Amino acid sequence: MRGARAALERLCAPEHEVSAHYLIAADGTLWQLVDETMRAWHAGVGCWDGAGDVNSRSVGIELDNAGDHPFAAPQMAVLERLLGDIMARHAMGPRGVIGHSDMAPGRKVDPGPRFDWARLERCGLAAPAPRSGAAGRKPDMAVFRACARAAGYTADAADADLLAAVRLRHRPGARGPLAPEDMALW
Repeated sequence: MRGARAALERLCAPEHEVSAHYLIAADGTLWQLVDETMRAWHAGVGCWDGAGDVNSRSVGIELDNAGDHPFAAPQMAVLERLLGDIMARHAMGPRGVIGHSDMAPGRKVDPGPRFDWARLERCGLAAPAPRSGAAGRKPDMAVFRACARAAGYTADAADADLLAAVRLRHRPGARGPLAPEDMALW
């Protein structure tokens, strides 16, 4: 979308059959579009941590960013406050904070490689990749897939799509085949 106002119009137009609980503009303006107790149509088909129907069990936050530039500081500050509030209200831990690309590898790529997941991790608002003992192992897609699954990546996905989704979150900008650095995430 070209800006928050265009996204707001689309998210509020019934004919588009898409919505979110919140929208945060680059300047930090926050709109609540759907009550958190109601279902929003933001995620589509996907799965996280063994649970499907993500729309029914999540609070959707859309961010005004095309994915080709860093997310603005005012926007990230509002997101941090909002996430902290949502996590407290729903007794949710950092593992439950995900991007669309996490729950629908290959189908969704947002929030994209420019999103500052490390910042959220430092604030306790998103989980880092769990260390499960695969570090130091030769690249092995079966082991990588098992580690990713244990971390919550349970959606059906081709190997390349799963690798791309994990990299979007934990190694943005990484390209090429499965590498020792990917194994070191786990």
